[in-house]
Amino acid sequence: MEILTNEILTLAGTAVSIGFIHTILGPDHYVPFVAMAKAREWNLAKTALVTSVCGLGHVLGSIVLGLIGAYLGILVLKIEWIESWRGDLAAWLLITFGFFYLLWGVHHALNKWTHGHLSHHAKSKTDQLTPWVLFVIFLLGPCEPLIPLLMYPAAKFNMFAVFIVALAFGVTTILTMLASVIISYLGLRELKLPFLERFTHVIAGLSILLCGGAIKFLGL
Repeated sequence: MEILTNEILTLAGTAVSIGFIHTILGPDHYVPFVAMAKAREWNLAKTALVTSVCGLGHVLGSIVLGLIGAYLGILVLKIEWIESWRGDLAAWLLITFGFFYLLWGVHHALNKWTHGHLSHHAKSKTDQLTPWVLFVIFLLGPCEPLIPLLMYPAAKFNMFAVFIVALAFGVTTILTMLASVIISYLGLRELKLPFLERFTHVIAGLSILLCGGAIKFLGL
């Protein structure tokens, strides 16, 4: 019996296309990492690592949910309700994180203005916390098209087809996130705006806040 049929290969190719388009059109897949890398002065290796881990958590959440649903034969509409709820939660978490980081950025800018520096302890604590906050947000955030458009059609064949489609979508999503972040990171590294250096945290918080708002209210 042929394992990789033309239908399964077509679904896998579709998964690659949808994964790429879904990621490129969703600013939440790269803006938070670029903003944090610039504000926290992460090197390229750390930026890529944080992006990869968050991307893995992002796709695994929907993959696990989809696999459970496919295995148990749960109706796609019931899974979609959960994914929609996760999407709203992730958007509000981005908005909340962006808002409070914006406030912290204002405090940082004022503190730097009056005292010329920020305590090493405060900087170290926020730098350690930020990647974990991003990971939790992306773990909760769903890959909206994965379950209804890819995993359930694949489930009509067998679980191996579901695995192949999920793998194609997941790898494409993470690689596209990485490419987008790295290209943006390298571009911003060459951009020198000394008069804005004091406000990098403010800009980062505002970027993440607007990103969450665009997802929640504009459906991006």
